[in-house]
Amino acid sequence: MKRLVLCLCLTLAASVRGAEIRFSFTDAMAGSAPTNFHAALAGSGLPGDWKILMDDVPPLLAPLTDQAPSVSKRAVLAQTSQDPANNRYPLFIYDGERLKDFKFTTRFKIVSGVAEQMAGVVFRFQNPSNFYVFRASALGKNVAFYKMVNDEIVSPVRLPLEIATNVWHELKIDCAGVNIECSLDGQKVLPTITDKPQPEGKLGFWTKSDAVSYFCDTLIEYTPQIPAAQRLVSSIMEKQPRILGLQVYTLNEQGQPHIIASKDEKEIGQPGTDAEKDAITGGKIYFARSHGAVVVTMPFRDRNGEAMAAVRLRLDSFFGETQQNALTRAAMIVRKMQAEVSSSEALLQ
Repeated sequence: MKRLVLCLCLTLAASVRGAEIRFSFTDAMAGSAPTNFHAALAGSGLPGDWKILMDDVPPLLAPLTDQAPSVSKRAVLAQTSQDPANNRYPLFIYDGERLKDFKFTTRFKIVSGVAEQMAGVVFRFQNPSNFYVFRASALGKNVAFYKMVNDEIVSPVRLPLEIATNVWHELKIDCAGVNIECSLDGQKVLPTITDKPQPEGKLGFWTKSDAVSYFCDTLIEYTPQIPAAQRLVSSIMEKQPRILGLQVYTLNEQGQPHIIASKDEKEIGQPGTDAEKDAITGGKIYFARSHGAVVVTMPFRDRNGEAMAAVRLRLDSFFGETQQNALTRAAMIVRKMQAEVSSSEALLQ
């Protein structure tokens, strides 16, 4: 497993429990917007103004001695725009992983607001018209969960609860399968929400109307999901470790081939060539020789015989090997792959 720590940059470290994304804004200049995020707006009104401010923040753990400082000046994320439009939801979305099952924890402080005093988290974000929210309201004296579906609030769950302003609180979302649990300050505050399976989505921060709110100490815990295509490649390489190279390509939104799985995982995301594109769109097969090896690119077909991807194989060549010999060897490997994954949906899971 890997641990991802975000301090406005990414570093990696081993972790047996899974992966973590930790937001820390200590390297950002006050008044600037953090990198690796983008601002979005749901509803109407002016965009949010998301930036780094310095604020007094108590430690996460109780001080060990009376002499320890009760607060320290730290960098926090703030939404400071005060447009009072009622149907206005400033969002600040993390541009990294799209997640399905996770635990998303953040501290927040509601600072001010005349029309609204709210702070929350957004998750399963697809676009500004489709996402989920868990939020706290100081003016409304409640907590609530709801889905935004095509700009309409759906399935709201709301319970009364006193929320103090200018005090740091903690929100936590735990998404596991079809279940969603919502906690405030370490206590579960809404009944478990049972939801139909949803696609992966991005995560971020949420406010409403003229609410000024701060966020810090944000942690996302999750188990990295290995795509089906990569599991397939790893399985083939385990059975046939002498294969020199193996990549699977699909077309991106622009219709260009790119690697979605590879013997060398560092290659994932790299662009392909016209050969891979022709294999996908026209079912063509390409052959080449290269330094004692043969390279074959051929279509990866679904159960109906339609090309859903392309496979590029680099194999050791033997003396006297003909092109037909090489194509036969490559075809045997691709047929084994097709027997394991027979639809584009399964390949991209």
